[in-house]
Amino acid sequence: MRLNADQLAERAGELADLLADAVDGGASVGFLAPLDRTQAAAWWRERSAAVADGRLVVWVAYEEPGRVLGTVGLALPDRPNSRHRAELVKLMVHRTARGRGLGRRLLTTAEEEAAARGVTLLHLDTETDSPAEHLYRSAGWTPVGTIPDYAADPGGVLRPTTLYYKRPGAGTAPASPGDCQW
Repeated sequence: MRLNADQLAERAGELADLLADAVDGGASVGFLAPLDRTQAAAWWRERSAAVADGRLVVWVAYEEPGRVLGTVGLALPDRPNSRHRAELVKLMVHRTARGRGLGRRLLTTAEEEAAARGVTLLHLDTETDSPAEHLYRSAGWTPVGTIPDYAADPGGVLRPTTLYYKRPGAGTAPASPGDCQW
């Protein structure tokens, strides 16, 4: 389900639970552990302005009765010389929902939206040697380099990150149906 700004604000608590689960699980997504739920919800609410003005597109996958299982975002630059590209941000899948293809489906959704918007280049960064790297590589993303000590993991240890790019529509695996709502 693609969220508008109001829906993002309304689901901030559910998204905070997902973000806290990612941090608790060791994902390097910009926060240190333990992550306070109130802080996480506020962070999500702050994204509403970017969604409202079209700089950010956010999708959630959820199961009834509304538990968020995953999310992904597409950050769209507003500068004239960069409107051809976008950044894939905050792809997260709850630990209880991993291994069911949800990450691939979220990734494919963002890639398809980028292509539909005329975006010709996507980029992202992810912690080097993290489980996410397998997903990106298997989905046709190309690694371009590693930056040492780029970001702290949830425990505060500096880790390297690998940069990736992809041209939308090139090597995208088809999304498989799942048991969650879009």
